[in-house]
Amino acid sequence: MTAISTAVGLERKSRTSGYKIKKGFFDNVTPNLPQIIAVLGEANDANQVGLDTTAKEITSAKEAAELYGYGSPLHQIFRILRPVLGDGAGGIPTVAIPQASDGAATATVHEWTVTGVATANATHAISIAGRTSLDFQEYKYSVVTGDTPTAVAAKMADAINAVLGSPVTAVAALGVVTLTTKWNGLTSAELVTKIEFSNAAGLSYNQTASTDGAGAVDLAGALAQFGDNWYTVVINPYGTATLAALEAFNGVPDPENPTGRYDGQIFKPFVALFGSVLDDKDDIATITDAAARQDQVTNVLCPAPKSDGFPWEAAANVAFLFARIMQDTPHLDVNNKAYPDMPVPADGMIGDMGSYENRDFLVKKGASTVLLANGRYTIQDLVSTYHPEGENPLQYAYARNLNLDWNIAYAYRSLETLFVKDHVMVRDDQATDAPKAIKPKEWKARVQELFIDLAVRALINDPDFSRGSLNVQISEVNPDRFETFFRYRRTGIARIESTDVEAGF
Repeated sequence: MTAISTAVGLERKSRTSGYKIKKGFFDNVTPNLPQIIAVLGEANDANQVGLDTTAKEITSAKEAAELYGYGSPLHQIFRILRPVLGDGAGGIPTVAIPQASDGAATATVHEWTVTGVATANATHAISIAGRTSLDFQEYKYSVVTGDTPTAVAAKMADAINAVLGSPVTAVAALGVVTLTTKWNGLTSAELVTKIEFSNAAGLSYNQTASTDGAGAVDLAGALAQFGDNWYTVVINPYGTATLAALEAFNGVPDPENPTGRYDGQIFKPFVALFGSVLDDKDDIATITDAAARQDQVTNVLCPAPKSDGFPWEAAANVAFLFARIMQDTPHLDVNNKAYPDMPVPADGMIGDMGSYENRDFLVKKGASTVLLANGRYTIQDLVSTYHPEGENPLQYAYARNLNLDWNIAYAYRSLETLFVKDHVMVRDDQATDAPKAIKPKEWKARVQELFIDLAVRALINDPDFSRGSLNVQISEVNPDRFETFFRYRRTGIARIESTDVEAGF
């Protein structure tokens, strides 16, 4: 008979007493899939020398700024994920995986020319990336009667440089203010600057020159660091330039030949969020409806139509909302959730996306949609670019459904690790009391209990359907192979409500 306690070895003879404790798992209730956000992005030019490009968990915007530079794309993203006020992403790990800038990369430069002499006292502001203030510091300056263009330009530059997190530096000379992004690269070309005032006070401002930055990055080193980590959400600030690279790396859940992170022996896929400020439906569809995108489940467009903010800020807002919901309540979705921190157009108009017909069109083309409600972008649909022709319902369109599938895989594999991996396999009709032994019928019972748990958590419908499909066996070809098969029906979300009524006397 096998000993039921090993606190004292069986070989011991002298009088003693032993006590040992180990972890106990007594039910099939599994936790939600832990969310981890991976943030790609560039550091400022001043931070390139000695830049550490290894993955690092970041717990505050200040930490990101100190490592990668105040105003860098990485800092901009982390100030949304880890805001000065509020819990932000909470306990969800947020990991920076920086990319070094191309050695030949250049910055974006905007020149603003001031003309006229101030005829009154007034307060003016420069809007940088849709913001006239950033983390309680303002881009405002006071105009005083008699101020010359040279004096006003100097005040503008001082106001900009006083904002620590500004994405640009400013230099003034002879009535001209030159704004230069703090980082080099193609992404810097997304910069939008404007002058705002209610009283011109006799002054005129004109953007007299603009030079877009250039320079691509290589994601290979960053992606190689994913390893065995399950990053569930990736923020991609590079937009369309890196969609194909992320798709190739993440792969597809093909039933015959899954690839990339969907490979059966890896199965740690992610969604890659990229932002867009486009407002024309055809321009948006050109991205998501491209032939190369239609069968892909990786990339998720995060819209902020007509925003002057940086596109990656929209992606950061969506990551903030999506990861939090998926961490706590993966049966739900981000429908009707408002972006916490994204500049909106002053006139309240968001172009084509303001129409339901256009939003319906866009979802069918693999693009997410938003509305502008109460002064904030509010998510209507969050979808990947997946929309192969003729498939109904679409299996991998909604980001929530992808995460639901991952939760089920995580729950199943967690139990598999506890009760199957490295266990001795014993046939159902054989008696044994050996530790770490598993019979097909015992595993089948545990998986059936898992179906009940998943149904209680509203991740699947019809657990009896899953129970009926379950098949477990020890391979007859390989004595070290344990095989399981089952089906499940995902729960859906009430995205469309349709009601007919009939009234009469």
